[in-house]
Amino acid sequence: MEIYRSRSAWKLYAMVVGVLIMVVLVIAYSSYLAAKLKASERERVVLLAKAYEDLFKDPENLERDVSLASDIIEANKTIPVILVDMETNEILQWHNFPAAKNEMAIQKELDKIMADGNKGILFEGAGFRRSIFYKGSQLNTYITYFPYFILLVLLSFMGIGYVSVTSARLAEQNRVWVGMAKETAHQLGTPISAIVAWIEHLKAMSETDQDTLEIIAELENDVGRLDLIADRFSKIGSAPKLESRNILEDLYRTGVYMQRRASRKVRFEFPSLSDEPVYAQVNAPLFNWVIENLLRNALDAMDGAGLIKAEISQDHQMAQIEISDTGKGIPSSKQKLVFKPGFTTKKRGWGLGLSLAKRIIEEYHGGKIYVSKSEPGVGTTFTIRLPIGNDDVAKAKSPNEEKLETKA
Repeated sequence: MEIYRSRSAWKLYAMVVGVLIMVVLVIAYSSYLAAKLKASERERVVLLAKAYEDLFKDPENLERDVSLASDIIEANKTIPVILVDMETNEILQWHNFPAAKNEMAIQKELDKIMADGNKGILFEGAGFRRSIFYKGSQLNTYITYFPYFILLVLLSFMGIGYVSVTSARLAEQNRVWVGMAKETAHQLGTPISAIVAWIEHLKAMSETDQDTLEIIAELENDVGRLDLIADRFSKIGSAPKLESRNILEDLYRTGVYMQRRASRKVRFEFPSLSDEPVYAQVNAPLFNWVIENLLRNALDAMDGAGLIKAEISQDHQMAQIEISDTGKGIPSSKQKLVFKPGFTTKKRGWGLGLSLAKRIIEEYHGGKIYVSKSEPGVGTTFTIRLPIGNDDVAKAKSPNEEKLETKA
């Protein structure tokens, strides 16, 4: 649990540091460039004002050389400017407003410029008083919004990188779990085979000893259980064969098995075999393993006393199983972590049961498993949803299956 807290905190710190670096290096520097460009453009507009001032003074002197002033005015191809007569408020000229097609549109642009607090650059002479109003060039606009574009790109790369790293880590974890599961199945195979051989030898030596034969029968049951466990581990990492089954039977049998091994103070309320069958596409050994894991977690959460209840239903597309207990419950802050590998609230345990359960249900069966309800001190409900199978190829219901009795 502390591992996941530390990991989440580390991710948060890394994200904050990354954002701060981007703010300092991108936004701050781009703002600096925009300010420098703004100052440069203002200097150019001041030069334009001087050019207009020189152009308008002494208009009766036709021999006066105004080529320099004209060149300066014509050289402005980027800064949008509006020349206004301050005596009559008449718009005399405008340049670099490609979207404005008439004087009415220019007047709207002028109103916006003045609303932004731009008082224009005033120049005057004998018989005239005029002002140049301007706004930032397109380049200035690009530089202003460039940091946000860069931020978007960087955040996109960060998101892609995060997803890629997370996916790679999950893939690596999956390879570790699969390798460990298959190695466990392999290691169990040899001693199980040897134990089976010894059991057969003991049976041959004790054909007349009824007590010994009863003990041997129980040993056979336990060895069969070990063989089932080995088979389950061997199926992790490979695509299991799914078949349409009445999962009500599987739920019932697993409930019977777990009840016999639970405290007598724990009550089990499971659906009856006489209920309407519910079919789903499952691999029986793996599906039963998931149910066992949920029941074991429920027993651990109740400390030897309480109620475990299972309900099963179906709609047109999905079969649904709900397993509830009256145990300690799970705080809402931890409900998303219960399926993480290594997460456990128990003093003993590796925290792999629910992680494997999620893998089995969602990756192998195309279903969904989640905590549908939990409250500390009240209990927890896990929900499993599975695609429905065809009942015509499902196994028939077993009428002679022993009833799941309620322990006192």
